[in-house]
Amino acid sequence: MNSVTTQKTTQGELLTWQQRQSLQRLFLHVVLIAISLLIILPLLWMLSTSLKPKSEWFLPQIHWIPRTFTWDNYEKILDNPSLPMGRWFLNSIFVSSAVTILVLVIDSMAAYAYARMQFRGKNILYAFLLATLFLPGIMFLVPNFLTVSRLGLLNNYAGVIVPGLAGVFGVFFMRQFFESLPVELEEAAYIDGASRAQTFLYIALPLAKPALATLGIITFLASWNDFLWPLLILKDRELLTLPPGLRTLQGAYTSEYGQMMAGAVITSIPVLLLYILLQRYIVESVQTAGLKG
Repeated sequence: MNSVTTQKTTQGELLTWQQRQSLQRLFLHVVLIAISLLIILPLLWMLSTSLKPKSEWFLPQIHWIPRTFTWDNYEKILDNPSLPMGRWFLNSIFVSSAVTILVLVIDSMAAYAYARMQFRGKNILYAFLLATLFLPGIMFLVPNFLTVSRLGLLNNYAGVIVPGLAGVFGVFFMRQFFESLPVELEEAAYIDGASRAQTFLYIALPLAKPALATLGIITFLASWNDFLWPLLILKDRELLTLPPGLRTLQGAYTSEYGQMMAGAVITSIPVLLLYILLQRYIVESVQTAGLKG
């Protein structure tokens, strides 16, 4: 009797534990679905508005599916000579790609130095760098503008790219990843006669692909969506990137919302494609970070 009672009790506890796990998973899924909807719904509304004629922009009822599909908004911004969308698109691709590549090169080297090399004042210098993360970026706007102006880089892509290379987040992010790598791999390379540079290039960097992909997407997205800094630096209309260029669709008294949404859809395509291509590396980076320690 006692064994039967104990077995029933164990089965009851097991069912209770399984029920709790099922409820927790259900709650987690509900929360994730709610968060996903908060992110996806604005994108769907943007796409829907870009396909609506002007008569449907301000209807009293919300219509997610346009009553009348039209490509006029896309045709107007792509065929308008006063809106060089193709040139702005290429400008954004060039600036964002240049910033991303240079940030990955500079931040990975700096992060490896902080993670593996020993030099005087390393911890103090790193603490000062981390302290700048707590400062709002708007504080650096005027000093950066004065510096770029005195260097003669106004109305030049270099003036847009160079200040973006001084971010500290990438150094912090990559340093954390390099510190999670086993030191024994690098020590084995040193025993085989590899130099510090060879160890960095052939051991550390290949293992850091997930972190580099994640940092690359974050940097590309920040540079791609940057509005204020290119607006301050670039004066010629042909040199503008997409965010400040699309602002010309918003006038003092009227706004072409359909065309603005069409431009926003075009602007979002490269970022979505980049994320889809690098999604595997991002997941690996999150998993590696979760296994650290």
